[in-house]
Amino acid sequence: MYRFGLVQRKIMLALLGGVALGLSASPRQYFKTFRKIRHEWKKIDQRNFNRSFRRLSHEKLIEEKTLTDGSFKLVLTEKGKLEAKKLNLLGGSIKFKKPKRWDGKWRIALFDIPEKDRAFRDILREHLRELKFFKLQHSVFVSPYPFEKPILELVSLYSAEPYVRMITAIRIDNQDKIKRHFFKSS
Repeated sequence: MYRFGLVQRKIMLALLGGVALGLSASPRQYFKTFRKIRHEWKKIDQRNFNRSFRRLSHEKLIEEKTLTDGSFKLVLTEKGKLEAKKLNLLGGSIKFKKPKRWDGKWRIALFDIPEKDRAFRDILREHLRELKFFKLQHSVFVSPYPFEKPILELVSLYSAEPYVRMITAIRIDNQDKIKRHFFKSS
């Protein structure tokens, strides 16, 4: 995955946000997205923007399109869209509130990712740690919370479906120890 600087990240997410504006189903969602983009855009220094723009353009993540009226617009390339989606997912959209009550099910993430895809393996492990998954074994993590969807989105972005399994289980043989880890008062 491409390593983004702070301004590059803002540019990529703002351009991805433009895509989100076009896909907004309601005016409320449109204006909410627009406010977030505008807020982040105001923070960017012009010199940093120019330097970041050149770097993103050189990496073929964004391109400048000239319009018929002589103006131009910045757009994400296909490679840029993929990187921006990864950045958006890694940058915080994967975080959400835990349910107030446990549904009694364990979510188990198992993976066997080849060495050639080591970067994705590290990213996946980092996300599992960030989501407070309990490390059961080297490539086996467990959580009582329904995080299957964001994990599978991440796996899909990296086309790593053959290497990762998500299992929902009712019981684990050492679940008392795992329960103590997640539910300190139990």
